[in-house]
Amino acid sequence: MSFTVALVGRPNVGKSTLFNRLAGKKLALVDDTPGVTRDWRSAPARVGGLSFTVVDTAGLEDVTDDSLEARMRRQTERALERADVALFIVDARTGITPLDRHFAALLRKSKTPVILVANKAEGKVGMTGLYEAFELGLGDPLALSAEHGEGMADLVEALLPYAPPEPEAVETAQAPAKGEGEELPVGDQPETDEERARPIQIAIVGRPNVGKSTLLNALIGEERVLTGPEAGMTRDAISVDWEWRGRKFRLVDTAGMRRRARVDAKVEKLAVADALRVVRMAQVVLLVVDANQILDKQDLTIARTVVEEGRALVIALNKWDSVDDRAMALRQVEDKLQAALAQIKGVEVVTISALQGKKLDTLLDSILSTYAQWNRRIPTAQLNRWIEGVLDHHPPPLVEGRRVKIRYATQVKTRPPTVALFVNKPLDLPESYQRYLIAHLRETFDLPGVPVRLLLRKQKNPYADD
Repeated sequence: MSFTVALVGRPNVGKSTLFNRLAGKKLALVDDTPGVTRDWRSAPARVGGLSFTVVDTAGLEDVTDDSLEARMRRQTERALERADVALFIVDARTGITPLDRHFAALLRKSKTPVILVANKAEGKVGMTGLYEAFELGLGDPLALSAEHGEGMADLVEALLPYAPPEPEAVETAQAPAKGEGEELPVGDQPETDEERARPIQIAIVGRPNVGKSTLLNALIGEERVLTGPEAGMTRDAISVDWEWRGRKFRLVDTAGMRRRARVDAKVEKLAVADALRVVRMAQVVLLVVDANQILDKQDLTIARTVVEEGRALVIALNKWDSVDDRAMALRQVEDKLQAALAQIKGVEVVTISALQGKKLDTLLDSILSTYAQWNRRIPTAQLNRWIEGVLDHHPPPLVEGRRVKIRYATQVKTRPPTVALFVNKPLDLPESYQRYLIAHLRETFDLPGVPVRLLLRKQKNPYADD
C-alpha cells in the first residue's frame, strides 16, 4: 500500500523542484517564471525507504472567479482533498507573505493533515524566513532545500506517521514460466500475462487549442485538467490512469506543439520538449486535429514525427459538430494523408466532438485496433512464403550485372512490426525496392496505419574464417 503527498503553496516557492527531487526524475517543468505549473500531476516517489505518490499542484492564488488562476486554484483544491497529507511550502528566502498567511488559515481548517516546509533554507539567507514560518500556526517548519537535496531525511521522518504499515512478506515458490530456459526466436516470443495487464500508453498531441484537454476530461468523465479558450493552457504532460471495458489505459495530455519558428518563450520550449518526450515513450499517439483547420503543415509534421519514432498513430478530427461540408472535409483529409503520409496508408481517422462527448467509443475502438496491429506477430513460415512469392513476381533489380539474393525473412520485434531480411549484399539492395517490399508486406498481412520497418542483415558464411 502507498499514500499520497500533495505539494501546495503560492507560485514560485519550489514545488516542482521538490516534486522532481522526490520522483527522482525531471518530470515537472521548472523555471523562475511564476505559474509554470497549471494542472496537478502525480508520480511515484521513493525516498529513504519510504514509498508514496507525490502530487505537484499549481501555485495558490487568492481568486475565486472564472479566470485561469481561479480554475488552477480549484484544481489544486481537488488534489488536496484526495491527498493523505499535504506539504505546505513557503519560500524561506522571501519570508512569509500575506498570501502565505491567507492560505495557511485555510489549510488549518482543511481535513487533510499539513506539514509546513520552509524551502530554499540553505545558508544564512533563509534563517529569517524559517523563523517567520512559526507564526503560521501549522507546527514547526521543516527546513529544506529541494534544489540541493538538504533536509530530505527530516522530511522522511515527518512523513513516516502517514505511511500505512508494510504487509508481511510471504515467500512463495514460483513455477517456471512456460518456455523458460528455452531460447525462442525473438519474433516469436509469446506476450506474457504481465504485458497484457500493463496499461496502454496513449499520448494526446496536437497544435494548441484543438481540444486535447477537453478530450481527456470527456474520456475519463471528470475535470481532471484545465480547459478554456486560452491557447497553450497545458504545459506539463499530465498522466491519468483509466480503465475502459476492462482494458487499462494511461492517457497523457501534452502541451500544444506550434511550428518551431513560432516558439520563442523558454517555458513553451520546455513544454514542447516534454511533449516530444511523451511521444517517444507512448505506444499509441492520438493526434487531435481541429476539423475546421484540417491537417495543416504542423499537423502533418507532428504525424511524421510519430511515424519516425515508430509509434502507432490515430487521428481524431475534433469539433466535427461545427463542420458544415463534412464530405469535403473527409476528402481533404484523405488527399493530405495520401500526399504526406503515403508510407503508412490506412491511418485510422475518427470524427469526434470532445465537448459533446460524441463518438468517443468509436475512437477508443480505433485505438485498440491500431494497438493490436502495432503488436502484430507474423509467423516466420508465412513471411518466407510471402518473400518467395515476391521474388518470383518482382525480383530485386540488377546491381553491376548481379542480382541481390534474399535468403529468408523473419520478424525480429513488434512495436512496431520489424522484419529482418537476410541477404548476401545488404548495401546493394536499392531503397526503392525496400519501399516496395514494405508496401507489399503491409498489404499482404493487413497492417494499415502503423509503421513497418525492414532490417537488412548479411547471413554469416559458415565456411568463412572466424
